[in-house]
Amino acid sequence: MKSVVLLPSTLAMACLLACVSPAALAQSEVVVTGSARAQRVLDAPFAITVVDGSALRDAGPMINLSEAMAQVPGLVVNNRNNYAQDLQISSRGFGARAAFGVRGLRLYTDGIPATMPDGQGQVAHVDLAGAQRIEVLRGPFSVLYGANSGGVVAVFTAPVKAGLAEVALDAGSFGLRQGRVSVAAPLGEVAGGALDIRASLSKVELDGFRPQSAADRQLGNVRLGWQGDRDTVTLLVSDHNQAAQDPLGLTLADFLANPRQTTSVALPGYNPANPADLRFDTRKTIRQTQAGLNWRHQFADGGVLRESSLTVYEGSRGVTQWQSITPGAQVNVRSGGGVVDFDRLYGGAEGKLAFRLGATDLVLGLNAEMQQDDRRGYENFTGPSAAPTTLGVTGRQRRDETNRATTTEGFVQAKVPLAAGWDLTGGLRAGRVEMRTHDRYIVGLNGDDSGEMAFSYANPVLGLHWSPAPEWALHASAARGFESPTLGELAYRSGGAGGFNTDLKGQTSRQLELGAKWRSTAVELDATLFDVNTDNEIGVLSNTGGRSIFQNVGQTRRYGAELAGLWRVTSALRLRAAVSALHASYSNGFLTCTATPCPAANVAVDAGNRIAGTQRSSGWAEAAWRPGVVPGEFALEWRAVARTMANDTNSAAAPGYALAHLRWSGKVALGAVDALELLARVDNLLDRAYVGSVIVNDGNQRFFEPGTPRSLLLSLRWQHRW
Repeated sequence: MKSVVLLPSTLAMACLLACVSPAALAQSEVVVTGSARAQRVLDAPFAITVVDGSALRDAGPMINLSEAMAQVPGLVVNNRNNYAQDLQISSRGFGARAAFGVRGLRLYTDGIPATMPDGQGQVAHVDLAGAQRIEVLRGPFSVLYGANSGGVVAVFTAPVKAGLAEVALDAGSFGLRQGRVSVAAPLGEVAGGALDIRASLSKVELDGFRPQSAADRQLGNVRLGWQGDRDTVTLLVSDHNQAAQDPLGLTLADFLANPRQTTSVALPGYNPANPADLRFDTRKTIRQTQAGLNWRHQFADGGVLRESSLTVYEGSRGVTQWQSITPGAQVNVRSGGGVVDFDRLYGGAEGKLAFRLGATDLVLGLNAEMQQDDRRGYENFTGPSAAPTTLGVTGRQRRDETNRATTTEGFVQAKVPLAAGWDLTGGLRAGRVEMRTHDRYIVGLNGDDSGEMAFSYANPVLGLHWSPAPEWALHASAARGFESPTLGELAYRSGGAGGFNTDLKGQTSRQLELGAKWRSTAVELDATLFDVNTDNEIGVLSNTGGRSIFQNVGQTRRYGAELAGLWRVTSALRLRAAVSALHASYSNGFLTCTATPCPAANVAVDAGNRIAGTQRSSGWAEAAWRPGVVPGEFALEWRAVARTMANDTNSAAAPGYALAHLRWSGKVALGAVDALELLARVDNLLDRAYVGSVIVNDGNQRFFEPGTPRSLLLSLRWQHRW
């Protein structure tokens, strides 16, 4: 089955695919990435992988991005089994240091950034059920998406081709229940163009396999499209609401004793008669609404200027989280409390012009993004700190400030043919990110923590492509990247002093990549070698009491190899595999903290230590078989991960593991226009106990988040077409 790859930096490119003839796309693999125009995957001088909609539908209930992403080499997407924390995502080691949320990668949903200007990202609001594909760009060309782009993950909604309604029900182990309704329909001609709509609404409830891990999520999405002779307009609106309990991590001893348990501090039921038994009822609520509009115009054929596009978007996000920070730690005059509460407004705009100068394709563009967080902090208790009256509540206010981050960028990209079979692709994205904090909580010895910092960058990339045969392509690329500290990473400085962590610098990287691709009717292969050297790597100084303090730790090096393959053995049997090897280590030794109090870093991290959150190797394989005599497809999946370092001192690590999964999927026609799609999965077939993800450098030594035990999923999806 041919794949169509689309990886834009904004909604403008997302609309490009929706407006291209489906018949034309079906004839070849097409990629629209940082390139100046659409091109075949074989002609792209970078490593890119697409996960199509059918793979998403077979991988699970389409709730988490982690369900299907193991098949992407070089990318790690771990399910924390904790809906109070986002997925753990890293690409070639970028983003591995994040104890929560997503860092160091650019995330997009229908071209709208899910990564904020300061580099923080989240994917909980992504509608996987309505996705046509997910594209993952790794390596040097990711720098064309700006700062904080060690890799790019983009999700795209399927365009409307005909009338389709779907009602879906999912039921699984540990109280998983999901209901979903969706509709896609052409709406006829309006104002001289074709109007269409796609809308969906889903609700998920989960009890979880550990105490205090239940979750409830509602997600709604609407896509409205209009296409005229030369103009295309797309409007996207989404709304996400989620409430989730937080089971926290486990120490190694607790994990070995019982991986299904939850540490007592996360549980409800605090009794003031026993103040030594702290129970905080840890949990989190999320509210997010966003809208985006894209207008694309194609100019008359034959001119130098071929196309223009304009994208604007805005949204709001609110989070309230009750943490397990002890009342004693909150007595500190600079403590922000044990309850995080913020309301975020964000938005942006991007304009582009595409030119054709002879055989050269050229794109020029400007981009601007902003986020503003009204951030508050509260104590998570009432009464005296030594013997609280209640825990896990919103108590006295301890923080009140406004954080703001803005990014302004300009970029140019070009593709130049050099000779038969040879092409040169290059680009430059330059910009400036500014961060400010206005502190309104100035009480007693808690002084003014206001501050501002700015970081400038210029990210060049150059790629060479050679196709010695129609089925074979070789490519090489090099780039310089930049990653700024996030607002959260700047928030605290060592020693308890107030204000921004002004000692923290942005990190720069030099990236090299060599790759080969092969495409034939029966076999597809992608092989890549890469090498990344980073200066001023941002690392953890301490991570305790709900506060993470960061520092620059010198140089790091990441190098490795990625291999992905598909073999269509027969029309009934398909084999796929992906293997990654990664060496990610610190080139310089440095000092860090591993416990509190820690007035100065006092624990040595040796040069050569592995970067926390990374693995030396991982692999995924699938054998899918359509027997013919039995309807549907059977598949056996296998995933293996080497041990994962939990801290920078390399004194704790999650053991490696290997898991097997079994699935069956099929579709039954119910007359001429109705069909029933069925999916049955058994995940972790052998019921292995394993660590699914780690909380890197956790000061409480609760590094380990258990993976899901053996679980069963049954999905029924009724479809009606017209």
